[in-house]
Amino acid sequence: MAEPGRRAEGAPTGVPLVRGAEPGRRAEGAPTGVPLVRGAEPGRRAKGAPTGVPLVRGRGEMVPAVLTAAICGAETTRAQTPYLPITPRELGEEAARCAEAGAAVIHLHVRKPDGSPTQDRAIFAEAIREIRARCDVLVQTTTGGAVGMTGEERAQPLECAPDMATLNVGSINFGDDVFTNPFPLVRDLARRMKAHGIRPELECYDLGHLDNVQLLVKEGLLDVPAHFDFVLGVRGALAASEENVRLLVSRLPTGSTWSVAGIGRHQMPMAKIALAMGGNARCGLEDNVFVSKGVLAKGSFELVGMLATLAKEQGRTVASVAEARRILRVGAS
Repeated sequence: MAEPGRRAEGAPTGVPLVRGAEPGRRAEGAPTGVPLVRGAEPGRRAKGAPTGVPLVRGRGEMVPAVLTAAICGAETTRAQTPYLPITPRELGEEAARCAEAGAAVIHLHVRKPDGSPTQDRAIFAEAIREIRARCDVLVQTTTGGAVGMTGEERAQPLECAPDMATLNVGSINFGDDVFTNPFPLVRDLARRMKAHGIRPELECYDLGHLDNVQLLVKEGLLDVPAHFDFVLGVRGALAASEENVRLLVSRLPTGSTWSVAGIGRHQMPMAKIALAMGGNARCGLEDNVFVSKGVLAKGSFELVGMLATLAKEQGRTVASVAEARRILRVGAS
């Protein structure tokens, strides 16, 4: 055990040193999202620790990391990368490659034949069939769609029986556009997800979005513990930094799980921070098309492989689909 005033080996630098704190008491200034130590033995969770914080299962072993592949998105184009999957069959094939590389969750957008974004129910249904015919993954459909889509358009994938769906809980500047998510729309999508038994992933682009979640919980539209995805590095929203990740995690409802999606060049650095902190990570051509400066990824599967390596370097195993379903509480009553 670390002595008072000294950092335990491998402890992240953003977690306060223990300065004479006894087990069961929080070190002065420690963030509330970090569990207190209550004499937990290896293999047992400290009382009150959120499930997104790693268990100690013996020397260096942590909770499996859930990897999400965002394989298409609404903004990425074939002009940016020839490896972007567009047709339902291409999406199914890419999902299978990502599953083989370690992804347990596929975050799904779809496109029209000309490559433009759509929320068309029939195209989503076909893409989901293609994915499920090829691999065992959790399919997470978007309800964000693309900037400018109506609420009814954005809700269409919820009719296709996905395992999960994203719920964008607040509006932001999105580059030179505005990604609008007013409360009436967010409430409507949350009601639909609840009615269909779909597990939401709460997309947070800014700190105030966590306060929006608390309001929706009070209104009975969302349940906690919840699963959150922090999308960091969008121009017009919260910057991608370790400080911001720690601040967001410190504000989470007790027991909640979380992941980080870093945009562009921030993808792998943010993933490394999240995995080191016991969180989960998202990657894929939706958010970033490069494996290194100037070198295109040949598909989201290459980026998933990089995440799997990062997870192992942090002492994490990569979650299977069954483990991801349990960790994220997909299908839980």
